[in-house]
Amino acid sequence: MGCCDSSPNQHATKHYETTGHTIMRSFEPGETWFWDYSTGEMGDGPELAPPHNHPDAQPTPGPEGLVPSDWESRLHI
Repeated sequence: MGCCDSSPNQHATKHYETTGHTIMRSFEPGETWFWDYSTGEMGDGPELAPPHNHPDAQPTPGPEGLVPSDWESRLHI
């Protein structure tokens, strides 16, 4: 499952708040960092089982055709 806070609904933070899962990892190609919501710190972690990122052909934000054209104005960053 891939989610992010660059999405209009900030799915990663909402997932943490709903489930209490404190650790998240980047799902972008070439990125391997982890974020710990409980400490507010970024770090390295173990190698994960594949897939390591979304498909290279998949746009971000995605999925293609389902992201509102004004998505950038909906960001909460």
